Amino acid sequence: MDIKEIQSLIKFVAKSGASEVKLEMEDIKITIRTGAAGYYSEPTNYVQQVPMPQNQIVQTAPTAANEAATAAETKANNEKAENDKYVIIKSPIIGTFYRKSAPDKPVFVEVGSTINKGDVLCVIEAMKLFNDIESEISGKIVKVLVDDSSPVEFDQPLFLVDPS
Repeated sequence: MDIKEIQSLIKFVAKSGASEVKLEMEDIKITIRTGAAGYYSEPTNYVQQVPMPQNQIVQTAPTAANEAATAAETKANNEKAENDKYVIIKSPIIGTFYRKSAPDKPVFVEVGSTINKGDVLCVIEAMKLFNDIESEISGKIVKVLVDDSSPVEFDQPLFLVDPS
């Protein structure tokens, strides 16, 4: 975060009417105070950068939020274990993901479709070139992980396939 971004943030906080905003990132901690209750003062351009300790351990008493976080983590671990039996087909290039070759054509694959090695699964447009993405495995489509006409990054998961 550079000084211009910080100054813009200070101006935004001042206009919003908030009295204090704290922002913590990996390596900096910023607190912006625009005034105390009952009066308004001009925001200061003082920004304090404090290095965050890398191995800080914080112990908290169990709360509803902690229990909810633990439940969410357990659910994520269960889903991960369930998804471990599936193969993830990832994008080999950056571009725009399309499930069909043209707007009036049917989609290449649906959830539940059986695919073979070499079948076209989708098209990714990159620099006005449409690239067919072919399956490297045989199996059954379990989930389509990207919406049609969405931008995708290199190595982004596109499909979950059950190879059995």
